[in-house]
Amino acid sequence: MHDPLASFRETAVRWGCPPDERQQQQFTQYLAFLMEWNERINLTAVRDPVEIGRRHFLDALRLLPFLPPTSFALMDVGSGAGFPGVPLKIMRPDMRLVLVESVGKKGNFLQQLLAELKLERSTVLIARAEELGRDGRHRERYQVVTARAVAELRVLVEYLLPLTAVGGVVLALKGSQAAREIADAAAAVDLLGGGGAELHNLPPVDGDESGVLVRIEKERETPAKYPRRVGVPGKRPL
Repeated sequence: MHDPLASFRETAVRWGCPPDERQQQQFTQYLAFLMEWNERINLTAVRDPVEIGRRHFLDALRLLPFLPPTSFALMDVGSGAGFPGVPLKIMRPDMRLVLVESVGKKGNFLQQLLAELKLERSTVLIARAEELGRDGRHRERYQVVTARAVAELRVLVEYLLPLTAVGGVVLALKGSQAAREIADAAAAVDLLGGGGAELHNLPPVDGDESGVLVRIEKERETPAKYPRRVGVPGKRPL
């Protein structure tokens, strides 16, 4: 019987992050659960199980070398179907995971996914990042804050940097326009307490070399007036 995640595992081994038996089982469960739910609500346009392993699971695993070596808290903003947060949690069960999703149906999927995979120290918040960034329970509380395909960088940093602890990092998966976005967002990054944004080329997945990572260290506290009200960052980027 064909194993849709065989290529995923082979590449993970080649990258030096082979999933153990339990992790392999969790990825198999994740794939089945995602495909089942995707028939009811639109979680991903990728329908082929092999492609889900390649374009979603492997894409997330490319962040592993950028995570702290010891236990930490990670917030994944705009998590959608759980990327990149859930694959990272599977591979780093020592971390605390908070998934943020503003769409209720997707948030419900994520809550049930965490239960299905028995991922401990993991929660889902159905909320907007701007709200959480002004909430003392979450503001500047996370050592790592991630996002994938959420917004252009000028907007994204106003969502993510207020949630990032001083000394922590923002990790944003980006595409071919990343260098231009970094240049456009330089003033916003500085205003919000970030150091200079770094561009990292990620290992290609089956010859696709388009993926890059923007990494921003949080050097100073974010001024109290940021983030602005819900919707404002998107309409009036810094």
